[in-house]
Amino acid sequence: MQRWKINNLAAVTIFSLLSFALSWIVAMPLWLGGGLNHPHFRWIAVAMMATPSIAAVVLAGLEGRITSFTRDVGLWPLAHPRRLIGSVLLAIAVSIFLIVQAAYVGTWLGVFPGDLANFTILNFLAGPSGPAEFLVNQFGLILLGELLNLLPALGEEIGWRGWLWPRLQQYGQLTKILVSGVIWGLWHAPLILLGYNYPLAKGAWGPLFMCGMCVVVGAFFGWLRTLSGNVWPSAIAHAIFNASAGIISLFMLMGAVLDTQKASILGWSGWILPGLIIGLVLTFTAWRRSATRAISTTGQQSS
Repeated sequence: MQRWKINNLAAVTIFSLLSFALSWIVAMPLWLGGGLNHPHFRWIAVAMMATPSIAAVVLAGLEGRITSFTRDVGLWPLAHPRRLIGSVLLAIAVSIFLIVQAAYVGTWLGVFPGDLANFTILNFLAGPSGPAEFLVNQFGLILLGELLNLLPALGEEIGWRGWLWPRLQQYGQLTKILVSGVIWGLWHAPLILLGYNYPLAKGAWGPLFMCGMCVVVGAFFGWLRTLSGNVWPSAIAHAIFNASAGIISLFMLMGAVLDTQKASILGWSGWILPGLIIGLVLTFTAWRRSATRAISTTGQQSS
């Protein structure tokens, strides 16, 4: 394939538009009839998760980088084994933390129907075995779910964190987090507008809230990509995140209705603590770079 000369901004724009177009094409059977109740909804959603990877491959072909694609998106080689293992462990911990913290923050703010004193649903489901054994079993199921979700999650992450995240590096950390998160969030629109994840949202509010969630969660997934130099920890984090989303119900009052625009990691209350962490990391990074430049300038003046 002939190599095209595409500047970075144009490449990001083409990748984004192609990802959006492909997601709508794949999801179109849902819009033609059945919506979220379509008999093949699950398989359509899984197929949709492959579209960012397809877009990344197309851009690699246009730029004449097919032969280096696996290296460019962090699939192979698996460099820095210790850092990779540490990133995988962080991926598991961070993904579960993002979901659990939202229940506590939301309950404290009064927007999440939390039952953090009695854990009625947890104790009911645990039965005679007790909550501790039940939670251990749930963690095992989450890890099993992660294995089942890994391939679809990789389909997204090759595009979002494998291809897009490094391409936004030159624009700075904050811009990279915001732009990649908004693109990721808008890509979900074919499902969100049908009521997926935000059943109580009206009109464009669903995709807007999805963008907010993707900005916050995407920052952590992106940092895993940067830390490890590979896309695998991001894919594992994504798979764990999807597999463990249901555990939020263990913290709820039995029979309560959850407004995901306000509560859980999908809602604004779930973004507060992760957002503060992101702000602190960005502030510390900026301070460290400023201090490094000051030291470098002082050294040059002294010499």
